[in-house]
Amino acid sequence: MRCFVLTINEVLSFEESSFRVLTILPHSVIWINLDLANAFPIEISKTEILKGLEDLSIQRESDPHQSIAFIQPEKGSIQETKRDQNYALIHPLISHELFFIPAQRGKIIDEIMSQHRVTKQTIYRLIRRYWQRGQTPNALLPDYRNSGAKGQKRTPKDKKLGRPRIYNNEQGINVTEDIEKLFYRTIKLFFLKDNQHSLPFVYRKFQTTYKNLYPDTIEADIPTIWQFKYYYEKEFKKIESIKARISTSNYRKDHRPLQSTSTSQTLGPGSRYEIDATIADIYLVSNTNPNSIVGRPTIYFVIDVFSRLVTGFYIGFESPSYLAAIQALNLAMTDKVKYCAEYGINIQSEDWPAIGLPDALLADRGELLGYQIEALEKTFAVRVENAPARRGDAKGIVEQAFNTYQAYFKKEGKGKGVVEGTIVKKTGGRDYRQDATLNIHEFTEIILACIISHNQFHVLKTYDREADIPNSVPTIPLHLWNWGIQNRTGKLRSVSEEALKIALLPRTKITISDLGIKAFGVFYLAKEILDLGWLHRKTERSRPQNLEAAYDPYSMNKIYIFPHSNSLEYWIGSISSRSREFIDCSFWEIKEKQKAQKENLVEYELEASKKRRELETVISKKLKSKNVKSPLKPSQRIAEISINKAKEKSIERKGKVQQQKIINTNIIPMPKAKISSILQDTEAVHYPDLTDELFGEDD
Repeated sequence: MRCFVLTINEVLSFEESSFRVLTILPHSVIWINLDLANAFPIEISKTEILKGLEDLSIQRESDPHQSIAFIQPEKGSIQETKRDQNYALIHPLISHELFFIPAQRGKIIDEIMSQHRVTKQTIYRLIRRYWQRGQTPNALLPDYRNSGAKGQKRTPKDKKLGRPRIYNNEQGINVTEDIEKLFYRTIKLFFLKDNQHSLPFVYRKFQTTYKNLYPDTIEADIPTIWQFKYYYEKEFKKIESIKARISTSNYRKDHRPLQSTSTSQTLGPGSRYEIDATIADIYLVSNTNPNSIVGRPTIYFVIDVFSRLVTGFYIGFESPSYLAAIQALNLAMTDKVKYCAEYGINIQSEDWPAIGLPDALLADRGELLGYQIEALEKTFAVRVENAPARRGDAKGIVEQAFNTYQAYFKKEGKGKGVVEGTIVKKTGGRDYRQDATLNIHEFTEIILACIISHNQFHVLKTYDREADIPNSVPTIPLHLWNWGIQNRTGKLRSVSEEALKIALLPRTKITISDLGIKAFGVFYLAKEILDLGWLHRKTERSRPQNLEAAYDPYSMNKIYIFPHSNSLEYWIGSISSRSREFIDCSFWEIKEKQKAQKENLVEYELEASKKRRELETVISKKLKSKNVKSPLKPSQRIAEISINKAKEKSIERKGKVQQQKIINTNIIPMPKAKISSILQDTEAVHYPDLTDELFGEDD
């Protein structure tokens, strides 16, 4: 029998009905009929499903509710509120491991009814909708086809349409994403330390920093202390306590008893991923110029806690940030076969089987702050857990991975740009940075090979196995992963790769004019926009003014235009011929070109301005010459214009003829052939003067 892999949320057709996989048990699968309004979860043998897949009596099919993933209701809207309330209401049931057992399910429903005073019919309606539509919070939207309202994702409701207002005379400045990041950094720097600073003191530090960044801002437009406190309580109440700030972090990091492990808190593969970044201990050279040392790259790892399998990674020169992290996450959630092939490594899907969304992601939320991560939480039901500040040990699995993987290349790479302690050497010594040899592509090949080898063959000597894991299962990441998929409750969720990619890409505002769609100074065209007549000149048809587009900073040939603010539905905009100079450019290459062009333009504009002033001076002097008083009457002077013009024309022609004679006398004649002398005399041709016929004017 062939090996078939099942994933949660997958839709299967059986006996002319569609079923969604709700959860996967060691020997069975829980699924639900999508075509029945009163359907309940049903347990079916895993062997029976796998046999059906083999004999084609059961087939995989597309998710009829996948469009839900593209919906993003406006923040603070009724739809969002209802969705979140419904999700909180049924969460005790849908999160219970035995939700599919009627007796257990009935007990939990009774508890919900008594606590929230809702009817049993309401609860059944919501849980069926949740199960049948994909087990995401968006499944609980009151009417997802019409949900949401026009406006920005993170725009307060009291703001006007169009570009959001930044200031409000009554409430002060609205807290933007940039301000939240500044809040975060100030709290982390001055409050989450063993110095006993008060929150008002830290807020004053924020005021000082804010005024330094925005010196023209008036006092009334600085975020208030209440906004500052609100952000602190919202983001830090779960990881930091004001009462326990004295030596708390050091105690928890270095002295607290280790009563549990990361593995014991996971049920199986995909239960929790950890993501973190470090700066690699090696200096690299440029891909294009080996003599150019470009510095140390950033490494992101995404690791499954249960199996220690590396599910995704990023290597590049982006500093630890959302832009770099999201590339690691994208790779972690998609097929790796094509990616490995780009580096000359051929693998099969089963060699690196991590495909899908995890149940939880442990990350530094300060790096992942933004609506894209909210989309990961709200749209795809991935729980983003925030690692406490200054607690690298909270992500111990991925932290250990950095040491392990760097050990692979540091021993062999000594003398090749590997960091060797201090840069300053003794007299006569050599700076190890001068020995840099590898470029980013070669270094990625090394790390990729290390990952594949580690996943498939590395024995985890300190792995704490559960009692139900047989001794015959080696503590190797790939083996633990495969065993967990087959014998534990699977947590990986299948999802549209297209929806995931688009949802996580960075966004920007775009404008539309007669010339096309403009983003970052580059013009794009889209078929849908042309069909709507938004680019037609002198048209009475209005154009939208507040559209957004997602973009891949590594390839700006296309952008993804969102015609509706509350949806992930998109149109593809391709770079137009007007901006053909930017084809196949990255975001940063476009910025560099534009910068160089502006710098050159400024230089030439200064020179042009100088020459224009000189020209105007010459013209002004010529025009200041005095008119010679004529003895003729004005009427006579006007009547003689045609005669005077003819005389001047004749003088001009004679001058040209005389000039041509001078030129001809300076021409050295070609040697004449013997037979040509007779022909020259006998075949002399005299052309008539046709000057007046050719150039004459009707005077």
